[in-house]
Order: sequence, then C-alpha cells, then structure tokens
Amino acid sequence: MAIVVTDASIKKDITISISHVHIHNHPLTKTVHHAAYVTSTEAELFAIRCGINQVCSKENISKIVVITNSIYAAKKIFDIKPHPYQLHTTAILQELRWFFAKDQNNSIEFWKCPSHFKCRLHQVVDKDSKLFNPQPILPSRISWDYCKKFDSNNIISQ
Repeated sequence: MAIVVTDASIKKDITISISHVHIHNHPLTKTVHHAAYVTSTEAELFAIRCGINQVCSKENISKIVVITNSIYAAKKIFDIKPHPYQLHTTAILQELRWFFAKDQNNSIEFWKCPSHFKCRLHQVVDKDSKLFNPQPILPSRISWDYCKKFDSNNIISQ
C-alpha cells in the first residue's frame, strides 16, 4: 500500500504544492513545487498528480490512499465536464489507467482530512505548507512597478 499526503497553500500570490509519499509505512519522497498566480485547486491537483506519479512508478503497490484536505480538488479528477484543470486530471487519469491495467484488483481511495482532524501524516504536510514564506524577487518583470520604472528610465534616457 502507498499513502500520498497532499496540501497546498497560497501566500503573496505564490502557491506551494506539497506531496509526501509513504510506502509500507516508510517515507519515500517529498515533493515541493512553487508557482505564481495559480489557484489552490490547481495546486492541490498538481500535488496529487506528483504523488500518484511517484507511486505508479513503484512495483508491488496494489492500493493507493490519497489523503488531502481538499476533496473538492480530488473530485475534479473524475469530473467529465469541461473545467480549467483538465491538464492535471488527464495526466492523473493516464497514470491511474496504467496502474489499473497492471492488475484489476488494484484500488485507489481518497480520504478527506481537514487540518482540525490532527492526522499525524497530514499535520506534517500542513505544517510544511504553512511555514512556506515566499520572498518575491523584485523587481519582477511582470509587476506594475517594474513596468513603470522601465518606462520612466526610457523617458529619462531619451
């Protein structure tokens, strides 16, 4: 059995996606990704995608348990209606298709685990996401301040 624990957090328009993978009650991998201007649902789906990708590459895994505080994001994986997260859901479903093709008895479960449940595995991931403190690199080339500074410098140089 493999356990994938995910969480996402947004601070200052920078999102962190974290997934921890445990196989046979031992930590296997920890992935941390940062992105700017990404929704929390997209970040959660990306964390789930990373975790499932790691698990599906391992042998002798017949059951995957995904623990997340955003069951809403997990439900998007199986939503057949068009939505903006289809890039991630398509990648997840492709991995799961391969996982289920290996053995028809393979299974996956999604467990909702809000932070107030105090689940030990989820607390570690939740703590990592809350401790994240983004330090923006200024001036950012897409920031309004940078554009105004660039325009001002051009006017002065002319």
